[in-house]
Amino acid sequence: MNLYLRYFDNETLVYNVDEAFDFLRSIQEITLTPDMEKDIRDYANSDISFPKRYKVRSRVYFIIIKTTAGSMEEFKQKRGVKNSSSNVQNAGMSLSLYDERAGWYEGSLDFKRVVMVPGTGKFEYRDTHFVARCKAMSPIDCYDRIVEYLRDRVDVRSQFPSAKGKSFKFRYLGMWK
Repeated sequence: MNLYLRYFDNETLVYNVDEAFDFLRSIQEITLTPDMEKDIRDYANSDISFPKRYKVRSRVYFIIIKTTAGSMEEFKQKRGVKNSSSNVQNAGMSLSLYDERAGWYEGSLDFKRVVMVPGTGKFEYRDTHFVARCKAMSPIDCYDRIVEYLRDRVDVRSQFPSAKGKSFKFRYLGMWK
């Protein structure tokens, strides 16, 4: 398994953890601690497939993504192809996010919702799954309608994923009458 690392405009694809450490050490702002090195090694050797981010300073992170891509070009192409086709759940039909097909859609979205913890009065992010059926002109229109609906009903600090990621899925239900 290879690793893609990115810190602002600095990005690389490496083939092992030691190369990842070399890349991170080449960036002055990043200080690798023994705990961080251990955590990165554990992440690289684990079955976890989602990206991992590490804090550099307040609100500044670098990201690590596991990939089977052999080159940076392959990684970037694979991401685009994988995301556009992985959203479709309806067997026998391949709709990309931007294909116009008016009708009813069922969209599901996993997002980070900000909620207050009653005992402490502090706020935290909670993973939230939301499913809605709506009339839309395309899958991206379905996504936009769901997010617009939720923005008016949840804390403004809640975080919505990209429509191109694994957190948004859709299904075309048919033409409206």
